[in-house]
Amino acid sequence: MFTTLLFILPFLVLYTVMVVYAERKISAFMQDRLGPMEVGYYGILQTVADLLKLLQKEDLVPAQANKFLFKVAPLLIFIPILLGFSVLPLSAGWSFGFSTALFFLLAIISLDVIGIVIAGWASNNKYSMLGTMRSVAQIISYEVPLSIAVLCVGVFAQSLDLQEISFQQGVLRNETPVPLFGIKGLPDVAGIGGVLAWNVFRMPILFIVWIVFFIASLAESNRAPFDLPEAESELVAGYQTEYSGFRWAIIMLAEYAMMLLVSFVGVILFWGSWNTPLPNIGSLRLADWTTGQPGALSIHLWGIFWLVCKTFTMVAIQIWIRWTYPRIRIDQLTSLSWKFLTPISFVLLLICALWKLGLM
Repeated sequence: MFTTLLFILPFLVLYTVMVVYAERKISAFMQDRLGPMEVGYYGILQTVADLLKLLQKEDLVPAQANKFLFKVAPLLIFIPILLGFSVLPLSAGWSFGFSTALFFLLAIISLDVIGIVIAGWASNNKYSMLGTMRSVAQIISYEVPLSIAVLCVGVFAQSLDLQEISFQQGVLRNETPVPLFGIKGLPDVAGIGGVLAWNVFRMPILFIVWIVFFIASLAESNRAPFDLPEAESELVAGYQTEYSGFRWAIIMLAEYAMMLLVSFVGVILFWGSWNTPLPNIGSLRLADWTTGQPGALSIHLWGIFWLVCKTFTMVAIQIWIRWTYPRIRIDQLTSLSWKFLTPISFVLLLICALWKLGLM
């Protein structure tokens, strides 16, 4: 917990400042406008100025609100997400191993629903309560296909340890043969490494699983086109309607932290984790050169570099999706989860199990 607060919290604040600026610029580019330009070079200090403004704002609490619960709710939303980062493997040299890290991650993230319920109820505002009900219905609905998608990887990898799942997608542990595309008789890709050893290539059905995971993760993060709890034209701002200043900033920090967390998890489970995308081709040992030597500093630097690059790519895709697709209705949102994603995820889980048993 201390390590998480010491290193992850400052990183999340810096990341949020960078991503908010990037989102403004990307959305401006997609809409053929300039975005922030006045504060700093090309508006690079605009987000910093906004953050300083939020910190100086008066901390308003509605007169009829439950003051204690109202004040503590933003922390109850943010802390579970912050704790989720504590079990992520950052590199091959990361000595910390947690045999049930995947289960812990799903369990701890689910707790932010409690904070959302408290935030809306304690505000004593009908718009906040409507936003809360929408958010809870959305998160609970999409946690089902998301959890099943994660379970597909657990079944395929035969492990809930995120570090073990990461090792299986690289060249550092190649004791067991890994046939290309999971088909017996095709070349072994364990020693080759690179993209061919990533889960979405080792077992192509996992690419479909990742699509289900990605859609569900957008809903979990309240990102468009699933940002119904914050539908400004309908609910003012959702469960955080009555919040301002620093407490509102914590809620926004939690949203962007969730974006980053689900991107980390998606990369670790499906896209090779901290492993290099470059394969070994004969005497050209690209994977070995861009992985680092066990016990050396290079293995940490390369691992963090690849993991962060892949994760930020996923964050950029989430931003792109937000400014491309319109918001869907609440009935469409629940129908997509219960009528389509959940049945599809169950079928994918069955396929993964049969594949692992050698029955397919």
